Amino acid sequence: MPALPRSVPGVADVEILRGDLAEDGPPDLIVEVPHAADRLEDYAAVRRLLKGALPQDLEHFFFVNTDVGARAVGRAVAEAVVAADPTRSALVLACRVPRTFVDCNRNLDAGASGSLATGGLTPGLPPYITHPADQALLTERHRAYVALTDAAFAAVLGAGGQALVPHSYAPRTVGIDQVDDRIVQNLHRVYAPDLADSWPLRPEVDLITRDGEGRRLCPDGAAEALLAAYGALGVEAVENGTYWLHPATRAATLSARYPGQLLCLELRRDLLVQAWTPFAPMVCDPAAVARLSAPLAEFYLRAFNRAPGKSGPRSAGAP
Repeated sequence: MPALPRSVPGVADVEILRGDLAEDGPPDLIVEVPHAADRLEDYAAVRRLLKGALPQDLEHFFFVNTDVGARAVGRAVAEAVVAADPTRSALVLACRVPRTFVDCNRNLDAGASGSLATGGLTPGLPPYITHPADQALLTERHRAYVALTDAAFAAVLGAGGQALVPHSYAPRTVGIDQVDDRIVQNLHRVYAPDLADSWPLRPEVDLITRDGEGRRLCPDGAAEALLAAYGALGVEAVENGTYWLHPATRAATLSARYPGQLLCLELRRDLLVQAWTPFAPMVCDPAAVARLSAPLAEFYLRAFNRAPGKSGPRSAGAP
């Protein structure tokens, strides 16, 4: 089997969870969290390496635009799958590069893949990263992360496994058309007390399942099962309500490469944290993480047990 990737300092953490009865082979599930660098120390560690000037108070953009809770949900799903079926195993891959500096869920040649604006997306390498040495460093971190994820997906999905790519997004779609040198000022403008609650509220869960031609690339039955499961919890869940699988994203690239094996979704961040504080650090609420991760774990357990081959039923006595 292809070798499983290992953690790379400053690029990604790789963790493998194996049940007590799991085979020593490719994991059944890969959880990839491309926006997992959600702590202030993640931001500070990269900021110290950069030579060029950056917008004042750029950490405010980091707090607003970082996927707090996504890594917690992904790991909770992996833990639940392995706990419920000890013949299973999961690989959790978490990016350590803040998307404030370079977005590891973007194809950096996205200009050839259509306008980012059509998908409501932020750029891969922001325009405020202007120093050549910074551009080179961040591009190299991005390249290393892409190589790591490509190897991990080849090992897991190439052997018939499944993938989950969780994100969390801000509660509202605010009136900012582009990310530029004025991003911090513009964020303070749209989050001013007289405007903050006026912007459109996003769905609580958004399943990102279709490409630009409307083709579903997620696992069979995932959308139907999860819309129903979240609905039963009283959680508003939709399909492609805010985003779709835009070709500028790595999620779209990997979904097309492994059709029917990858599920990407957004969870509303204010439902995952103790308090929504857009310009300050946020802390996950463990109970909320458990509640919103449960339908995902249940889906993967059912999918593994009904699929033939690699993901089919296993004997409890398997080596």
